Amino acid sequence: MVDRSDIPSPIWAPPVRAAAPRDLCTDCGISRTSDPKQCGKACQFIKPDYPSLEARVHGRVRDAAKPDEIFFGPFRRMVRASLRQPRDGAQWTGIATRIAERLLETGAVDAVLTMAPDPQDRWKPMPVVVTSADGMSQCRGMRMGYAPLLALLEPARARGFKRLAVIGIPCQVYALRSLEAKLGFERLYVVGTPCSDNTTTASFHTFLDLLSDDPDTITYLEFRADYHVELRFSDGRVQEIPFLQLPISKLPPDFFPMTCRTCVDYTNVLADITIGYMAGRGEQWLLVRNERGEELLDLLGDEVRTATLDSAGNRAGPVKGFLKNVELAAGGLPLRSMPNWLRPIVGWLMPKIGPRGLEFARAR
Repeated sequence: MVDRSDIPSPIWAPPVRAAAPRDLCTDCGISRTSDPKQCGKACQFIKPDYPSLEARVHGRVRDAAKPDEIFFGPFRRMVRASLRQPRDGAQWTGIATRIAERLLETGAVDAVLTMAPDPQDRWKPMPVVVTSADGMSQCRGMRMGYAPLLALLEPARARGFKRLAVIGIPCQVYALRSLEAKLGFERLYVVGTPCSDNTTTASFHTFLDLLSDDPDTITYLEFRADYHVELRFSDGRVQEIPFLQLPISKLPPDFFPMTCRTCVDYTNVLADITIGYMAGRGEQWLLVRNERGEELLDLLGDEVRTATLDSAGNRAGPVKGFLKNVELAAGGLPLRSMPNWLRPIVGWLMPKIGPRGLEFARAR
């Protein structure tokens, strides 16, 4: 019996324990559970074993005969996709949110573990348990910062939730899959998003301060596959900043933690379905990884529009340049920025001759 007697509907944000002291931790939430020693097995940064988890989750490991599986992990199909009716406040059109809504509407799950904005800071992620479809509208959009999502597994299980969906980033999903067998849920759906590097919410505010003279009015930020970052403001303005004109060299050296600089799971290979931007060309990029992922996409029916992915350009040059830059920066952020006179020229060229579509995703 599912106990919802004192859960404020439709979103519940139970208190969580303080994090156990951990160096190089992105705070997936396992150190905040009743058994923080589980981190030794669950953490993808300690002793990851992707082949065995891929085999268990997807029924096979990635296939070297399929070159894109080396980049992106096992998948059944990849498509470009968008909702026919985009959702207000969604990061793109709202596919991840809509899948979660459909799981709750159809009764496929008792609850969804995901992120909502912290009441004190719209950019700070607050882990929540969502128990009805109308609650998902409060979870739309991008959050930035460490988020102990998996700390909510124990409260969810204590309430009697046996069928669960989790929307998470790669380090959260790896830990979830590592512990899945002992968690005892009857059904578990995993909707994954790629992780384009993480940082603390405080550091993210530093980034916003560098992007605008009025950062408090920024309501939306997205890195796009056309080499631009899109900003939206509360007054309706939209600003597009070429990647090469971002103030990356002005960020502190520890802006990205060492763990994120060494992550080997950019595309969330252990999710049932990965929903991201990198090969989308203005729409979202979906990697349906297994039968459960097919089930999740099928929930949308005619609500979603799909198309074949394309690919253009060559990643070889940009990747070599990135590796050289990393070498010069000793693994940190760039030591110096491109000359200002050259930035507009290269920024204009990149969307036209640089890697696009799937080739952009391979380069990333």
